Amino acid sequence: MAPVAGSGDEWSETAMLVIDMQKDFVDPATSSAALLAGEAILPTVTAAVAVARQRGIFIVWVVREHDPSGRDVELFRRHFYSSGKGLGVEGSKGAELADGLTIKDGDYKLVKTRFSAFFATHLDSVLKTSGIKNLVIVGVQTPNCIRQTVFDAVALDYDKQT
Repeated sequence: MAPVAGSGDEWSETAMLVIDMQKDFVDPATSSAALLAGEAILPTVTAAVAVARQRGIFIVWVVREHDPSGRDVELFRRHFYSSGKGLGVEGSKGAELADGLTIKDGDYKLVKTRFSAFFATHLDSVLKTSGIKNLVIVGVQTPNCIRQTVFDAVALDYDKQT
């Protein structure tokens, strides 16, 4: 659970969104589609999560988990699922968090099916009812998922996105 807003804790209004740090996107041993940059940033993301925990920052694990048939995937990517090559299939090894990353008590797991963590999810409600005004955003897929999430955070009036 997020720290209580107004508790005097300088980080009580901050959440960290950890986006798409799943084996399909960062582990070449699991997926041929894994990004080299994803594998390279894994130690940095792991360290950032550890610092966030030390500071009491609310951590939201934003993951892609899709129906195996691809029914919930963007139209332009559905053909990958019909051919059995879809990424982030619910229950698959590729949908698991990358090695070394763990959801702990007090963290929150959010499943998304589009680039933005805000689109067609309840993320904004979870953050605002937790008193969150500032976001630290880490993860993989910067040109798509991180960028779109940041754009939506700005549109939703989050004060700071770093």
